[in-house]
Amino acid sequence: MPLEAYVDEEGGDPLAWAFGALGVTDRARHFATLYLDDLADVLREAVDARFEFVRYAESLAQSQATFNPLAQALAAAENLVDRTLHELTLDAVRRHAPNVVLVSTPFPGNVYGAFRIAQASKAHDASIVTVLGGGFVNTELRELAEPRVFDYFDYVTLDDGERPLLALLEYLRGERPQERLVRTFLRDDRGVRYVDAKEPDIPFAEAGTPTWDGLPLDRYLSLLDMLNPMHRLWSDARWNKLTVAHGCYWKKCSFCDVSLDYISRYEAVAATTLVDRIEAIIAETGQTGFHFVDEAAPPKALKALAAELHKRNRAISWWGNIRFEKSFTPELCAELADSGCIAVSGGLEVASDRLLKLMQKGVSVDQVARVTHAFTEAGILVHAYLMYGFPTQTVQDTVDALEYVRQLFAANCIQSGFFHRFACTVHSPVGLHPGQFGVRLKPLAKVSFAKNDVGFIDPTGVDHDALGIALNKALYNYMHGIGLDQDVRGWFSGRVPKTTVPRHFIARALGA
Repeated sequence: MPLEAYVDEEGGDPLAWAFGALGVTDRARHFATLYLDDLADVLREAVDARFEFVRYAESLAQSQATFNPLAQALAAAENLVDRTLHELTLDAVRRHAPNVVLVSTPFPGNVYGAFRIAQASKAHDASIVTVLGGGFVNTELRELAEPRVFDYFDYVTLDDGERPLLALLEYLRGERPQERLVRTFLRDDRGVRYVDAKEPDIPFAEAGTPTWDGLPLDRYLSLLDMLNPMHRLWSDARWNKLTVAHGCYWKKCSFCDVSLDYISRYEAVAATTLVDRIEAIIAETGQTGFHFVDEAAPPKALKALAAELHKRNRAISWWGNIRFEKSFTPELCAELADSGCIAVSGGLEVASDRLLKLMQKGVSVDQVARVTHAFTEAGILVHAYLMYGFPTQTVQDTVDALEYVRQLFAANCIQSGFFHRFACTVHSPVGLHPGQFGVRLKPLAKVSFAKNDVGFIDPTGVDHDALGIALNKALYNYMHGIGLDQDVRGWFSGRVPKTTVPRHFIARALGA
């Protein structure tokens, strides 16, 4: 946290800039969140060096070619966190007495806990059938060949879970043969096998409405670690999660896993069906806040959603991920705001027209400026996903990108952002066709467990790690309104070239 963010020039309340006179509740929540961060530090120092609230022990699973690190961790004596999870698992198993336990792992940071849950379930009752699925599995375990995984999970399923699980439940009831399972890994006397009867997936319109039945919704923590009003949405308060459409309607971005089903298979749904789901969720949870978790919500679908909400006189608050495309006109942004849209996030990635074209984003910097400005003018907060280290990105490209970002903040086009370090994945166009992007992939080790990230050799030889420190420092300050009139070179520790971006580029793009 920069000193400027806490200093009150008149010597009064050092946090008045963030909370004002009325923000007592927000102030308390922020201090409580900082206290939780301190507790996490204690757990890392005294209990488990791998502990994180969000990414617990993710290094044990992320792109790990072998199961060995995870196996060693699971064979170790349980620590305080492990014992607590074990007790919670047994409590749930005793309460519900399940025959089948399904565990979803969206991210590598969920995997260690998932295996501990399966381990505890099996220790309590070896007859319980355990099944593993989720985003991590769908992305990284597509070539699974490790028998030891099945000491914990009886089955591992890929992609959308409805059809594989229906087939599996029918098999467990003796209603279909094992060879008719769908997208399922299992272990038998021949080793690890993948069985796929290739039955069609359940159409998105028929997949049903998400439910949180049985979960203690009133006990979820509301955290406030970032004072920026847009950035806080991810952790402050609980949002009903819903998807406007299955997959991505664009599915061209060269850094994205566009070859995988969760992105490549695009299916829309009628606005009437979507609002029916919204109303069912409100009736169940009593909460009217929604986060649409699409890869990129289609503008046509959002327009129809806004119209249907207006028709039913249904008031909700919602936010979600989009592409900054020209379809989001000032008129459409105003319609979305009227329907309850409070914020959008979208990928600007590298603010460079050359690199955006190489990425096949289908947008330009000046277009992004106009679209984000239209959202802001409608009263909708805007978060930009940013990227550095993309193939052939030079130091000059990075400096210029930061200058574009500075101008976007200064013009109030975006209010929040986050810089991600580019990672080449085996399922992305860069990973599948590296020569088209001017790089060579490094050889992968023999894989029996997880496979996703792959190293590459970029002829530019840029030290992106060092540049990333400067980018994140600058962005953190920009989100607090600090340094917006400073030369971007001041954020870098070493000498970097002067930006080639005209100082008023964004203002001119906006017609100012």
